[in-house]
Amino acid sequence: MEILVNVLKESIKVSLLVLIMMIAVDFINVKTKGKLELLLKNGRKWKQYIIASLLGTAPGCLGSFAGVSLYIHGMISFGALTGLMFATAGDEQFIMLAMIPDTTLIMFGILFVLGIIVGFLTDKIVKRFKIKTCADCEIKQYHPGSEGYKHYIKDHIWKHIVKKHLLKTFLWTFGALLIVEYGMTMVDLKSLTSEYPFLILILGALIGLIPESGPHLIFVMLFAKGLIPFSVLFTSSIVQDGHGMLPMLSYSVKDSIKIKLFNLSFGLIFGLILFVFGF
Repeated sequence: MEILVNVLKESIKVSLLVLIMMIAVDFINVKTKGKLELLLKNGRKWKQYIIASLLGTAPGCLGSFAGVSLYIHGMISFGALTGLMFATAGDEQFIMLAMIPDTTLIMFGILFVLGIIVGFLTDKIVKRFKIKTCADCEIKQYHPGSEGYKHYIKDHIWKHIVKKHLLKTFLWTFGALLIVEYGMTMVDLKSLTSEYPFLILILGALIGLIPESGPHLIFVMLFAKGLIPFSVLFTSSIVQDGHGMLPMLSYSVKDSIKIKLFNLSFGLIFGLILFVFGF
């Protein structure tokens, strides 16, 4: 019962912090809408990689959704979108900021730089091996409508953040914390994770393939408890993109699979490098 109460308190605290950060990020997104498109139209191609990686490192799914929209309208390349998905970890980024802020900020910085490099390299690979991209994309236009105060409160905060994200964030946080806390009392998780860190790194990469926010949280909790090395969390974060990939799946399943395979490969490469060097 004591574990249950502590987990409930921690989950509520994390969820409230996440709510505040989500509203702040959403507000910034609304205020800057349209400016990214203008910047991309008037800029050189290297700006695509920087902007895409920046959108990816911004916490939450909004950056990913914006990136998908830019891609299907031909404003950023396949590589830029891959770099964006490389740099993002979806809504889990809010929870990481709430639980392990110092490590998370360092990781964001690394992911941002690597996201630019990954975007550039991916486009080079696509061109070199003549990989077809956006072959089955269905272009859809967006009609944002009015952005008044009532609209913002009703559609952005209530319908999107509270109804779609907050409860799910709380439940995933509560569940992941509960698994780790009870797991520590029932199984020697410390011995298990220290004995098979390589297999856990591979597992983290494979679970990251799931296009959904939540599964990655188990690795956030394990890292917060000091049970796994940074390389495992880093690998999981690279492959994981929350549900940012879901809109892409509705436009092009083939491209979505290619992006996931690219990031699985990059995730394992960078993760194993860190693992070999003891991080």
